[in-house]
Amino acid sequence: MKDNEQAIYDTLSRALLAGMLTPGAPLREPALAKVFGISRERIRKILQRLGSNRLIELVPNRGAFVASPAQEQAHGIYEARRILEGGIVGHLAASPGADTVERLREHMDRESAALKSGDRAESVRLSMQFHMILAEATGNFFIVQQMQELVSRTSMLVAVYEAANASQCACEEHRDIFTALVGGDGAGAARAMRAHLSLIETRLRPGVMAPARDAVELLAQLWAASAHTAHTGTLDARHANSIGRGA
Repeated sequence: MKDNEQAIYDTLSRALLAGMLTPGAPLREPALAKVFGISRERIRKILQRLGSNRLIELVPNRGAFVASPAQEQAHGIYEARRILEGGIVGHLAASPGADTVERLREHMDRESAALKSGDRAESVRLSMQFHMILAEATGNFFIVQQMQELVSRTSMLVAVYEAANASQCACEEHRDIFTALVGGDGAGAARAMRAHLSLIETRLRPGVMAPARDAVELLAQLWAASAHTAHTGTLDARHANSIGRGA
């Protein structure tokens, strides 16, 4: 049961992070329960989890909706991230630790693989996780807590307003940060981090949104594709993305 709920959460978050669902689109509990073959109570639990991660908006007495992030808020959020994350990498560069270095190296390999496969949702998810790995490496609960809040606020900004081909840039920028970090260049790592976050901000463009499509129909197609994957053991990310584009 838990595994099934995780699979449903993954399907929903993939659609959201890939920018497949139109901002503001309603996510009706009865329709989603029918698509995924579970009770409304279990769907509600999954939607609450998505809401806590700011991938959707939960409106009292109205229901759940695909998040509609305001691009006007982006500057303040990214400014906070530049201040916090510049300090994080500057601090870590003094002694990053072998485990952290290896974890980051393996993570960037996964980023490259997602980019090569054309998996937009996975690229966005991994990009966010890169920053959380750095925060966790500080061992400071309060830093991790603040980063979780900021990353959650920016995940849908990227999903909605960043062009799909921007993942290549983000991947290369992460490697610049990593190179300075492992080289013990704290000032260089901080500069690379601030530049990276500023570039993300400049890549956010109004009008770069998913076309209006019926959310339930799209999720039904993705869930069917996920069920097929469970049987075959393979996932064609480009095919999943083509579903999102209505191909």
